[in-house]
Amino acid sequence: MSKSVESRNVESNVRPEPDEELVRIAEYVADYVVDSHEAIETARYCLMDTLGCGFLALRYPECAKHLGPIVPGTTVPNGARVPGTQFEMDPIKAAFDIGCMVRWLDFNDTWLAAEWGHPSDNLGGILAIADFLSRQSIAEGYAPLTMETVLEAMVKAHEIQGVLALDNSFNRVGLDHVILVKVASTAVVTQMMGGSRADIVDAVSQAFVDGQSLRTYRHSPNTGSRKSWAAGDATSRAVRLAMMTLTGEMGYPSALSAKNWGFYDVSFKGKPFSFQREFGSYVMENILFKISYPAEFHAQTAVEAAIALHSEVVNKLDDIERIELTTHESAIRIISKEGELHNPADRDHCLQYMVACGLLFGELNADHYEDDVASDPRIDALREKMSLAENKKWSEDYHDPSKRSIANAVQVFFNDGSKTDKVAVEYPLGHRRRRDEGIPVLVEKFKRNVYSRFPKRHGEEIIDLCLDEEALLKTPVNEFMNLLVI
Repeated sequence: MSKSVESRNVESNVRPEPDEELVRIAEYVADYVVDSHEAIETARYCLMDTLGCGFLALRYPECAKHLGPIVPGTTVPNGARVPGTQFEMDPIKAAFDIGCMVRWLDFNDTWLAAEWGHPSDNLGGILAIADFLSRQSIAEGYAPLTMETVLEAMVKAHEIQGVLALDNSFNRVGLDHVILVKVASTAVVTQMMGGSRADIVDAVSQAFVDGQSLRTYRHSPNTGSRKSWAAGDATSRAVRLAMMTLTGEMGYPSALSAKNWGFYDVSFKGKPFSFQREFGSYVMENILFKISYPAEFHAQTAVEAAIALHSEVVNKLDDIERIELTTHESAIRIISKEGELHNPADRDHCLQYMVACGLLFGELNADHYEDDVASDPRIDALREKMSLAENKKWSEDYHDPSKRSIANAVQVFFNDGSKTDKVAVEYPLGHRRRRDEGIPVLVEKFKRNVYSRFPKRHGEEIIDLCLDEEALLKTPVNEFMNLLVI
């Protein structure tokens, strides 16, 4: 047979070395030592904030209905617990439940770059596996993991998700950002369970081979509640893939680069990943906290600006001619909507709705997305008077690694020709540039959320431990989780 005929009818079956990208992730997780105190301290605040968001979400039946064992009544002795509940389950379902809780209200931390996302979503897999491993170790006469291990795993998961997001836009090919939760959780959970670098490579390859979630549930006309449990699903799947790998299940070395059948050709338009920086602790140190409002992060500064104008406009609603919103490109692409909003998930991804609430009520909380508030005709009346324009400099600053601003401005014009000041806010309260201002407010947010679920004395124990960095780092994971059980 000639070479030309052979090349047309036979594929080469030479198994390649693992893709460089898989190896970089594995080497980082296995070898990197987190020596940044700022990263660990920020991870502790992130842990507090993430758990608090989960506690608050338990007030909402649409969230609570997803929690608990798949088969009702099933218990797993020495399994993983779900904070704020009495559930004790296998770590796969526990990871789903924790991830679902913390994401439900769109109030946990955020990372904005070419891709967006919420790196604390990884806490679902990290905390479930940490509790499971610790309880299993104690049952077998060994020492449990400490919360220091949890915080270090959080730093690494944040870094993997965030660095991959810097230059690589999954949303532009229609994929949801929870793919990065799956990848990051898979990597760190495999290592937590004792996996080697080779194991991490294999497990992460499985995460990329998986079919990935489409973004359609985040966008008009299909915005829906799946966006609130998608990250729980991703971090849970990561735990499953890690556990399978550690039974000896094989990986796929060119899962990304394989011609025709790899992730790049199938799902990323043939383009390999770009890396803007090496893995370290950059992402955790620069993470954006949602301190003020349970709102899609691109709207945080818009809501702050609207609330600043509340007292000036609330008694002149009928006199408003128009409302001009100035924003950046990503906000226009993600959360600018007109027409009917069908559910809370639709509303918390509508810039105009959130600004209207800020102008009307002088605040924005999770209850403002519910049907009883949304039925207020004044909200849609204000939405109809809004126009939206891009400030191209703000769009550039959004991607500038030295700035990473999320700027918005609001100005209201009245029928008599008068107008308010144009209130512009470039950096939200949760930004690194406002960290000193933001952390005390973040702690108060955490306290409120803890007390939404726990009685005063119990809540104080949780709060006091979380605020004591030295004590928290030394606390066995199982003891920490004991404290979070209802």
